[in-house]
Amino acid sequence: MSGRCRRRIWVHGVVQGVGFRPFVYTTAAAAGLSGSVRNDSAGAVIEVEGEPGDIDGFLDRLRREPPPLAVIEALEIRDIPTAGGTGFRIADTSHRDGGRTLVSPDVAMCADCEAEQRDPANRRYRHAFVNCTNCGPRFTIIAAVPYDRATTTMAAFPMCADCAAEYADPGDRRFHAQPVCCPQCGPTLMYLDGQGCRVAAEDGLRRARQLLRDGGILAVKGIGGYHLACDAGNDAAVSELRRRKRRGDKPFAVMVADVAAARTLCVLDEGAERLLSGPQRPIVLMARAPTARVAESVAPGNPDLGVMLAYAPLHTLLLGLPGDEPGPAALVMTSGNLGGEPICYRDDDAVQRLSHLADGWLTHDRPILVPCDDSVVRSLGDGIELPIRRSRGYAPLPVALPVSVPPTLAVGADLKNTLAVAEGGYAWLSQHIGDMDDLATLAAFDAAAGHLSALTGVRPQILVADAHPQYRSTSWTHRNADGRPVRLVQHHHAHIAAVMAEHGLDGSQEVLGFAFDGTGYGPDGAIWGGEVLLADYKSYRRTAHLKYVPLPGGDVSVLRPYRMAMAHLWEAGVAWTDDLPPVRACPPDEQAVLRHQLETGLGCAPTSSMGRLFDAVSALAGVRQVVDYEAQAAIELEGLTRGVDPGARRYRFGVDLAPVPAQIDPGPLLRAVVDDVCDGVPAGVIGARFHAAVGRLIVDLATEYAVATNTVALSGGVFQNALLAAAAFTALRDNGFEVITHRRVPPNDGGIALGQLMVGNSG
Repeated sequence: MSGRCRRRIWVHGVVQGVGFRPFVYTTAAAAGLSGSVRNDSAGAVIEVEGEPGDIDGFLDRLRREPPPLAVIEALEIRDIPTAGGTGFRIADTSHRDGGRTLVSPDVAMCADCEAEQRDPANRRYRHAFVNCTNCGPRFTIIAAVPYDRATTTMAAFPMCADCAAEYADPGDRRFHAQPVCCPQCGPTLMYLDGQGCRVAAEDGLRRARQLLRDGGILAVKGIGGYHLACDAGNDAAVSELRRRKRRGDKPFAVMVADVAAARTLCVLDEGAERLLSGPQRPIVLMARAPTARVAESVAPGNPDLGVMLAYAPLHTLLLGLPGDEPGPAALVMTSGNLGGEPICYRDDDAVQRLSHLADGWLTHDRPILVPCDDSVVRSLGDGIELPIRRSRGYAPLPVALPVSVPPTLAVGADLKNTLAVAEGGYAWLSQHIGDMDDLATLAAFDAAAGHLSALTGVRPQILVADAHPQYRSTSWTHRNADGRPVRLVQHHHAHIAAVMAEHGLDGSQEVLGFAFDGTGYGPDGAIWGGEVLLADYKSYRRTAHLKYVPLPGGDVSVLRPYRMAMAHLWEAGVAWTDDLPPVRACPPDEQAVLRHQLETGLGCAPTSSMGRLFDAVSALAGVRQVVDYEAQAAIELEGLTRGVDPGARRYRFGVDLAPVPAQIDPGPLLRAVVDDVCDGVPAGVIGARFHAAVGRLIVDLATEYAVATNTVALSGGVFQNALLAAAAFTALRDNGFEVITHRRVPPNDGGIALGQLMVGNSG
């Protein structure tokens, strides 16, 4: 015993629900070590005893070869007295005050489980809930930590003898897999038709597939809520779903079985394929293949398709296994709700709220505790991932912070809301909650804030919100402060702070930030959105902005880009002539009212929004005069622009450096656009010239103002535009700048909460 030693190891990171304890067990046993491993509220605690060299080898493998889904953030190691013993065991879970567990997100079905589901000789053949330590639901079924079956919605399903044996066998892939089950002891699949008739198991599954083949709309209970599904190749079915959901022209996501099927729909590069097939299984936005066999109504007027692979065992059964009757090769899979409402995730609520949307329900009796929409990402090539919506598969993985912060809740913005809690060196961002425009979304926000605090153990002492006095999220913060300080953060400062935090900047040096989006409250009362800021976490200086233009009627002009185009023409001194598409689109009576508003300022808020300028150019080029969803005009303009040679002609902004902040005048550019429109230049060429002009503007302003810093940050919803983002990134880098852009949180308002955390704690 004299050469032996014993060490206690505290493991911090994502180590619960990812097969970490079984990994530790088998690794320690293989090394001949005795001791134990257990979950606690800080992560995992390991005690190992044996020869020092064997323990060192164990620790080396712990660091280098953890399970695929585990994330080890830190190890604390302490020598303790030897205790003897000859075995290694998984001990009971315990709690430790002051600790914190990092909960795993929901993970797509792994290849091993998929193989079992397809194997007629396997007892989990065609099992709709097959999972193991490497895959399956986590975040959406966990009520509390530490993560054990008793604290999940699987507690209601006692394991059968076979599953219990697997759970207890250190050599089995399901050793201590909390959601483990089989057809004998797991949840039950059920089909419910529009008349209330229930059909169980395989018969129900056949009825569901038949409904899809017949052009019906099916509500499907997934991992984080209900989807509405239909045959993506059936234009009548897709159009009917669009009508029932009140979807307008907003694109639907499509689900297929595998990468080979995705290739028939989209142009895949290596990066997109990796994103598609990774454990997160997000919706990936990709260029539509010319021969894609999907209905035009899936994504009308849009050059891209949002495609995801089947990620839950139920999805693969719905799409069909070998031997099943043929069904749709691609399914529209959109969130189960009306436009603007939170996703349905409770069974009774889904039957009630979706009664006018679905013709049938494919459901089951495993409850969903936490609603969680699908994530959306875009591949920018070279393996670069741009998050558009960070939710299933990513939430609630933490983001490491560059500086330590006290317990804080940041409530985000009112559009694309995501909230965050933080303490010490980590921030935990919630799943996508949605637009804060009705009571149901506010209730979902309440629930998400409570659940995230419970999972992380963060008890916020500080609340941070957007400085917009009319934001619902800001009002919620004041109502729920309960004596705690509320700190308000300017919207575009938060955008830049978010991308700084992502890249580990501690705030000791300023960056030059370009915050380009559709709207944000400025301290002067104007609607900002074309901002160039010198910023750190403590403060910002507005060095330049797009020249103010009237926004007549507020949201009315957002929904009707022709109004925005005419306001820009008015400001630029360009006549409203009938040869211009937005002027033709505006009825004479409305033109008279609009002219009066612009002459008198009645109902006109000044805006510097770059997003609205994109709308205006799209309308001038004849692309889109009225929109059904946010950024539709800009998205369609970008689509027409891809791959188009702008030719020799260059559009230019006027820049007046004399005032502080400097004024970026779009007037010269707009006059050039009008000339091209009148000369019959195609919309794609106009779009190419406009995108190139915005890219040059960014480089020119960076050259002018980045004298105290070489770091340029790009943030805001406009940088979801892949064409602009890639062009600006390349041009800045080629001019010697260090460029930081979003890779972990979205550039849109879904990333705002991270920036709020940093600015709100910088005082």
